Amino acid sequence: MSNLSELDLQNLRHLIGGYDVTYGKMQDYAKEATDAQVKQFFEKGAKSAMDNKQQLMRFLQ
Repeated sequence: MSNLSELDLQNLRHLIGGYDVTYGKMQDYAKEATDAQVKQFFEKGAKSAMDNKQQLMRFLQ
């Protein structure tokens, strides 16, 4: 792991938490969508949020 400052760690925590919330909301919206295109839009958004979260978490390894 790189030498991350306390501020860097706080910023990562904030970003990771935001992507986690976004993922959950997008999943919920996708489950409720009745239109196939809207459902797909939210599913793609959820996947993107999870991918971004995982990429940021690599900084913590």
